[in-house]
Amino acid sequence: MSQKSCNFAAAKFVNMRKYILILFALMAMNSQAQVSAILGDWRTVDDKTGEKRSVVTIYKGSDGLYYGKISKMLMYTDMDLKCDQCKGEDYNAPIVGLVIIRGMKAENGELVGGKVLDPESGKFYYGKIYLKDGKLVLRGSLDKRGFFGRNQTWIR
Repeated sequence: MSQKSCNFAAAKFVNMRKYILILFALMAMNSQAQVSAILGDWRTVDDKTGEKRSVVTIYKGSDGLYYGKISKMLMYTDMDLKCDQCKGEDYNAPIVGLVIIRGMKAENGELVGGKVLDPESGKFYYGKIYLKDGKLVLRGSLDKRGFFGRNQTWIR
């Protein structure tokens, strides 16, 4: 192989490496943009009646993880509702202000790895949050992989 063809192959490899790095950077920016779109206020919807129940605010904590708290009740007139089924420090905590999404991390444009509290039962579930058709999908499951659970769709 001549010196000229070796230099051409090396230059081609360097250019390909640049393109691959640019592609990964663009994918990371897109993933971060998807997570940013998850942040903010979302209206929860009752699965059975279709009524809007509450507003949950999803935010990034100072620890770099993501959380969601009930910021407003829409379905109930009693704003002094307490989490009487909850355990530990959440027992009898006011529903408004209760952090129900805890410790999620951003991964591939989704929030994963955390827990979701159901204030009606006081139980925690493994959680996953992603966007689909402009709506937020919260997957709560009994297992980490999400096989045994159900989805809730929330609206902006």
